[in-house]
Amino acid sequence: MTTSPLSDSESASSFDRLHAEIRRWIWEQQWAELRDVQNRTISAVLDENADILIAASTAAGKTEAAFLPILTQVADRMERGFSVLYVSPLKALINDQFRRLDQLCERLGVEVVRWHGDAPQAAKQRARRNPRGLILITPESIEAMLIRRPNDAKAMLGSLSYIVVDELHAFLNGPRGLHLSSLLRRIDALSSNRARRLGLSATIGDLERAAAWLNPNDPSLVSIVEAAGDSPELRLQIRAYTDPADADDVDGIEDEAKPVALDRIADHLFATLRGSNNLAFAGSRRRVEAVADRLRTRSDLAHVPNEFFPHHGSLSKELREELELRLKQGELPTTAVATTTLELGIDIGSVTSIAQVGAPRSMSSLRQRLGRSGRRSGVPAILRIYAREQLLSKDADPIDRLRLDVVRSVAAVRLLVERFVEAPCADAAVATVVLHQTLSLITQLGGSRAEALYDAICGIGPMSVMTKRDYAELLRGMASPEHRLLEQAPDGTIMLGETGERLVASRDFYAIFSTDQEWRLVFGARSLGTIPISNAVGIGVIVTFAGQRWRIVDVDDRSKVLEVQRHRAGRIPRFESLFIEPVHDRLSATMRTVLASHDLPPYLDKDATALLGEGRGAYAELKLASKSLIASGRDTHVLTWRGTEMNSVLGVAFLAAGLDCSILDVGVTVVDTHPEIVCEILRQLAAKPPDISDIVEFVENLQTEKFDEMVPEPVLRRMWVEGHRRAADGLAELAAGLAGSGAARGPQS
Repeated sequence: MTTSPLSDSESASSFDRLHAEIRRWIWEQQWAELRDVQNRTISAVLDENADILIAASTAAGKTEAAFLPILTQVADRMERGFSVLYVSPLKALINDQFRRLDQLCERLGVEVVRWHGDAPQAAKQRARRNPRGLILITPESIEAMLIRRPNDAKAMLGSLSYIVVDELHAFLNGPRGLHLSSLLRRIDALSSNRARRLGLSATIGDLERAAAWLNPNDPSLVSIVEAAGDSPELRLQIRAYTDPADADDVDGIEDEAKPVALDRIADHLFATLRGSNNLAFAGSRRRVEAVADRLRTRSDLAHVPNEFFPHHGSLSKELREELELRLKQGELPTTAVATTTLELGIDIGSVTSIAQVGAPRSMSSLRQRLGRSGRRSGVPAILRIYAREQLLSKDADPIDRLRLDVVRSVAAVRLLVERFVEAPCADAAVATVVLHQTLSLITQLGGSRAEALYDAICGIGPMSVMTKRDYAELLRGMASPEHRLLEQAPDGTIMLGETGERLVASRDFYAIFSTDQEWRLVFGARSLGTIPISNAVGIGVIVTFAGQRWRIVDVDDRSKVLEVQRHRAGRIPRFESLFIEPVHDRLSATMRTVLASHDLPPYLDKDATALLGEGRGAYAELKLASKSLIASGRDTHVLTWRGTEMNSVLGVAFLAAGLDCSILDVGVTVVDTHPEIVCEILRQLAAKPPDISDIVEFVENLQTEKFDEMVPEPVLRRMWVEGHRRAADGLAELAAGLAGSGAARGPQS
């Protein structure tokens, strides 16, 4: 919702309610006034007992909004035990917040301690002996505390007044969010009085869903403080570059004899960004290294100091922290070329501009990235998007003629202006987190019964999708001779088994997330290379790699190997959606709107303008305003204009019908199949949609999370079903619409 500024009298009233030392500190900071979100949060904390969700733009003052009234309430508390638990997804963010809070807390006589693997041990030991004040911690360190020192954990966390979860959007999806949700329930169980929870975020797409995460018992009791803040002026440009039609490796090492789009993008980055602080987001680790290497080479050729450095999860902590510090100090011009690692709220200061190599796929990520620029008053935010297309041959695939990278860039800008952010989607990590938390809780308690474990872990919240039947099967699998994670005493008490004890004793156990897994493509005895895969794969799915089509003939989940065979040669569309982050329904639908429009956005360079015109021309020529199927040679493209989730379910339904297919950003390609046959299959899906419990049998890559290989396969399949049930429920309606639209004619039809 939109909020109006508070009056001077309201601001003064909020200020006067704060602790005297806090008021003095504010005057010393020379703040002209409290911000809107700070005024409203002060009232919410001091006047209510509800949990609070604070949704405000980057640099709107959310941290102070939460802690000024919280510290006012806990400053004079004498009870033993920490008063406030602050949880962050990143150690670096904890260090930043410690620096922001330490001086103020010292004036109040409130202790504040960092608690993560790299934090000073002496401060931890003092806090363990006499826990008071604030503890700043990661989920993994909470896990370690509960397992290794359960008695200390109760003394330290058993009388909390507040739990503050920073960067809440980072916990609404994925294994870390499920993990933290379970940990907070376990902390609640340590005390007779549940601590109030505050969640802070700048990019939440579904406030009700976030409120339900914060308080799964009763989301209606969450007070939402939503403030847009002052948005800076946005300066924007979309630049387009083309790769040669015969280019095989567009993200590889630079080759002067065969220049690709990335070379010319690097030229522009080098000429534009030198001399200032910037962030350039390049997607995959491989592309990050390719861009950083090109920029380093250009610095050497120009005989100037290198200002461009990579930043991704595979680099050492020391290298990442050196780059973060260099950005924050701002003494030397610096550009970080990053994956997603610099999206979250690490304090690196305000950067001059944001560069995005490749069209955005996530609006949440784009908004988070853009929030790094224009943070100083009167300074604009600057965003440059570098779209990449391919020069077309005469027999180019119609999908490539639509120029979807440029189109998606324009669609993303439209949604940015509309302030759209994706809502959290179904989570694939439930089974892994339940297994992990079962081992952890048994260790903490010294043993427990199945029903008590289920109630503690799955009773309420995001993991309640696992039924008692699923959990019983999971426990049997964990206790099987193959895994020996658990064993059961004659009285029914469940304890750790031999393998479970070794697993829990490992330092690697505390973190529930795993690094991005690379899948190896194997053709006969030859290894073709590795790729990351994020979406559903089954026998018969077609992938593109090294300029060729490959049909998946076998999937080894445990070894992460895809056995492939060469597929029919010929011109192939330039897509890679199996290997990158999902696209939301709204973004795909907006792409169609862009293609159907006639406006020419002024932020496009001349090449992007020309390519957008080409895409719109192809859209009109193929009559895609009324048709959803494109015949392309012997293949049929089924354009759903839906996101990855729905396209994955439709693709699996085609596999179940005996058709090979590839999953696109905006639909599905059915291989070696005439449009009339595809229409007939769609009519069958509309008349009698398959039960999702049946088509899940065609999904092969179910082991996507850290401990999935220890989860019984039927449980993984049922969790996949729960995660895709909403899309499956809409399959019949989608199929009916597609079947009724007819087919457009592409090349060689």
